[in-house]
Amino acid sequence: MSDDNQVAKELVETLKDGERGFASAAEKLKDGEHPELATTLQRLSEQRAAFHREIVALGHDYGEDVDESGTIAATVHRGWISLKDALTGDDAGGVLKAALTGEDHAVSEYEKGLQQDLSAGFREVVSKQHVAIIAARDEVKALQIAS
Repeated sequence: MSDDNQVAKELVETLKDGERGFASAAEKLKDGEHPELATTLQRLSEQRAAFHREIVALGHDYGEDVDESGTIAATVHRGWISLKDALTGDDAGGVLKAALTGEDHAVSEYEKGLQQDLSAGFREVVSKQHVAIIAARDEVKALQIAS
């Protein structure tokens, strides 16, 4: 028996966090000195939403509801990000630093998931998303350096 269901639940929570986090960051920066940053962050929020939908659809294909409340660890992480977000204000550098922290977490969650016993089809989706998550993290890192 594969670990698809548990990994899917963890990744869905991580993706929801990323979607909300990027949307919030975009909102904070849209009227500031760097509106182009907001556009990029909104695009990444939409990417996370698409990844979330893809994993939920796979779960439904297998008869599982993976779009339910996550683990305590995910809740703790969300709480930490909310606190961090409250402290960063509208400063682009601070917002990007918080986003990068979230991205490091997302990469870590995908890497943990890929270490599990996943079915071939689910592993393919997670691997593809993992590559995109790493690229997004690198993009946020580059934005942080440039700002």
